[in-house]
Amino acid sequence: MKPYQLIVFDWDGTLMDSTAHIVHCMQAAITQLDLSPLNDTAIKHIIGLGLNEAAESLYPNIDSKTINKLADVYRQIWLSDPQDIPLFDNAFPLIQHLSKQDYFLGIATGKSRKGLDKVLASTQLEPFFHATRCADECFSKPHPQMIEELMDHLGVNPKETLMIGDTEFDLLMAHNAGADSLAISHGAHSIDMLQACEPQAIVADLHHAQQWLMDK
Repeated sequence: MKPYQLIVFDWDGTLMDSTAHIVHCMQAAITQLDLSPLNDTAIKHIIGLGLNEAAESLYPNIDSKTINKLADVYRQIWLSDPQDIPLFDNAFPLIQHLSKQDYFLGIATGKSRKGLDKVLASTQLEPFFHATRCADECFSKPHPQMIEELMDHLGVNPKETLMIGDTEFDLLMAHNAGADSLAISHGAHSIDMLQACEPQAIVADLHHAQQWLMDK
């Protein structure tokens, strides 16, 4: 018997190799608004948050109007950029495999609904997911609302739910919802940051994630 009924994935840095592109778009938005420069590492640390929460974390001392402007400019740059961002190796086969194993599959992401719909369509992964939640529909991670709504919608309890993500925000969201988590280290946050959240395990990539699930 499978230990989990619902597997929830983060998107950026977990299924899609988009960390560098997110940093690029945020740096472009910061430059366009002539804000104080930030290094790439600082921007990587906020990946996974909702866009406004990320902007507030980067610039805690600026006014809300500028925060909203930074979020809007970033969104415009990201949505208009034609760059073809790849999925991580084994992302599509893993999701396809889990779908055939009769798992419920969900996404909980810091992306907007418009942004998630765009990448789900371009990667052809949309048909495999039973439900998705975005940061402009719920409280931002690490608040548990996204994963709680997925569980409620699919009729699954927390002990039957696993969150797979690459940031502390993903793992803490799972903890706050009473669910288990599996950390993946090829994304935005360091292994030390992931370990501090006490996931069930930390795996290097989606091949290892698949093996971990098969061994359960």
